[in-house]
Amino acid sequence: MAGSRSKASLRVWLVCPALLGCLLLGFLTGWFTKLTEKNPNSSDVHQNVRQKLVAEMKAENIKKFLRSFTKLPHLAGTEQNLLLAKKIQGQWKEFGLDSAELVNYDVLLSYPNEERPNYISLIDEQGNEVFNTSLFEPPPQGYENVTDILPPYNAFSAQGVPEADLVYVNYGRTEDFFKLEREMGINCTGKIVIARYGKIFRGNKVKNAILAGAQGIILYSDPGDYCAPGVDPYPNGWNLPGGGVQRGNVLNLNGAGDPLTPGYPAKEYTFRYEVNEGVGIPKIPVHPIGYHDAEVLLRAMGGPAAPDSSWKGSLNVPYNTGPGFTGNSSARKVRMHVHTSNKITRIYNVIGILRGALEPDRYIILGGHRDSWVFGGIDPTTGAAALQEIVRSFGKMKMEGWRPRRTIIFASWDAEEFGLLGSTEWAEENAKVLQERAVAYVNADSSIEGNYTLRVDCTPLLYKLVYNLTKEILSPDEGYENKSLYESWLEKDPSSENNNFPRINKLGSGSDFEAYFQRLGIASGRARYTKNRKADKFSNYPVYHTVYETFELVEKFYDPTFKKQLTIAQLRGKLVYELADSQVIPFDSRDYGEALKGYSNRICKLAKKHEEQLKLYKVLFDPLISAVVNFSKAASEFHRRLEQVDKKDLIAVRIMNDQLMLVERAFTDPLGLPGRKFYRHVIFAPSSHNKYAGESFPGIYDAMFDIESKADQREAWEEVKRQISIAAFTVQAAADTLKEVA
Repeated sequence: MAGSRSKASLRVWLVCPALLGCLLLGFLTGWFTKLTEKNPNSSDVHQNVRQKLVAEMKAENIKKFLRSFTKLPHLAGTEQNLLLAKKIQGQWKEFGLDSAELVNYDVLLSYPNEERPNYISLIDEQGNEVFNTSLFEPPPQGYENVTDILPPYNAFSAQGVPEADLVYVNYGRTEDFFKLEREMGINCTGKIVIARYGKIFRGNKVKNAILAGAQGIILYSDPGDYCAPGVDPYPNGWNLPGGGVQRGNVLNLNGAGDPLTPGYPAKEYTFRYEVNEGVGIPKIPVHPIGYHDAEVLLRAMGGPAAPDSSWKGSLNVPYNTGPGFTGNSSARKVRMHVHTSNKITRIYNVIGILRGALEPDRYIILGGHRDSWVFGGIDPTTGAAALQEIVRSFGKMKMEGWRPRRTIIFASWDAEEFGLLGSTEWAEENAKVLQERAVAYVNADSSIEGNYTLRVDCTPLLYKLVYNLTKEILSPDEGYENKSLYESWLEKDPSSENNNFPRINKLGSGSDFEAYFQRLGIASGRARYTKNRKADKFSNYPVYHTVYETFELVEKFYDPTFKKQLTIAQLRGKLVYELADSQVIPFDSRDYGEALKGYSNRICKLAKKHEEQLKLYKVLFDPLISAVVNFSKAASEFHRRLEQVDKKDLIAVRIMNDQLMLVERAFTDPLGLPGRKFYRHVIFAPSSHNKYAGESFPGIYDAMFDIESKADQREAWEEVKRQISIAAFTVQAAADTLKEVA
């Protein structure tokens, strides 16, 4: 009896797990079917959530955020910028994000000496200072009693009091120095040079001056570049006043982040180089001045006349190149007084997280900087205010029970103005995780730099998504009522390659996407309103990085209704939503194939200027052309399979999504570009001659740049061959990642 009972209980114990297993299998099957079921309304739900998200965003809220964030100066490393970080953090928590944390780093920053101001002097033959430039900008109306406005300076300038003859070097571009040295026989060694702002990043101007042997460089804003015709200076118009001065850093970091901890996050435990060993810090003094002061320095310049009209601005001066002065001023020289000092300072990013419901290990990042040189009326706070409204809208949707499919990370970066430091340090600290999990990075710097039309810079993977989303957003432009943003954009700025589409630019640098795209290979994009590229010849917007960048500047002149900033918030918000919530990541690698064709044709055309050398040194582009063809074929085949994938098969969808996510990563080389190891993207990099501009196939382009002047021609062309080889391998390797998984 006991034996039969024990056998019966044994049978029960054997049957129970089997029953439980069946029940569990049934539950899981039902659950996953529920998650993946394409019920008739799933597409409608996706559209409805997106429409609700966008409808929630209000121009009035962006206006309130902009007013609130620009009342006081908030330079990186200052108490006021920390208070603003805490304010943003608090609001993000109120908006409903799962978390909002301050993340700090100790980085090298740079400030003027309060006791010993920076200025430029004209000195006579006895060394007496007969003219000194202004020590500060006249404050704008209503801001006269605001404290903590630092005077204009160029961050990370070397200290020094050099005296020398002055040489005018136009924009200080590579070609400007070539013109002076090679064609005009003017030697800048030992001289102080003066360059006008515009055309290229100021750090490249300083680097060029150092290479030319200058012992100091003065930067100024010429009204020819910073004043639109027929517009009054601020506050009556939006032009730069004569006493306005553009601040800005003059580093040549090439993506290194904090100059003392290149490649690694600037935490308490990190090894640091000595301050005088920091990456990219110039060895000569640099100082910016306004055009009223510049006119005094340039008025009596001697030497040859400007080589052509492209060397002339709009000041009432001859624009002679020097060196030195003429007439009664012939014995005079220029003396620089620069006492700026660098010091390790704590900075704070705000990192907010909205956790994904189904794929929490896949990240979409929306990040923009918070720090500004003074009030930051346009740069960056039109971006920070739009970001705040986007976060509020996403938070409200979450509070109502919605969650995105993938995790969204919101970031308010610090110390962008000092070399993209906050964003780069966070990228360095989280590099391993981001390389595995980051789907895309959307930049949220200034949402306006003009008010004429949309400007987009992004990876080719995002072209189709950007075009589709802009067709759904109403244009805020006058005369385009009831037309889409896409229509006004296409009419105002068609692509030069194909005028059936609006122009989309290559990503260069100059903002916080750099570490994510150029170093880590994360698909990235940025969108903002801009000037009329063809008609408006002024650089940036005229009062860029001056004390006159105020809330009133935006409200009175740039976007009185705040509709253009709202439009950018909607586009950025929709980009993030689609990337975070679409079942299939909305990238199209076929557009990358088309872009690669264009880039390879361009570099081949450039090389054909050296036809004899190509034959002599047996330089062939065939492997690159072949790899590009292979990539296009692989991309077409991939998207054919993607259209046929069973959307209910979670693993199949995940595999193809991972291939889409990692294709940008496949274009990176762990060794980086020659002399620029933190720029690892083989297809795109900031131009070596202008950090702001993007260059395609940068390794090949740089190897061929000015190649005819290289002493060892064989060695120079061997480097071109090496770079073609690297590019061909990389494109082919990227093509292989799109093939069907074995």
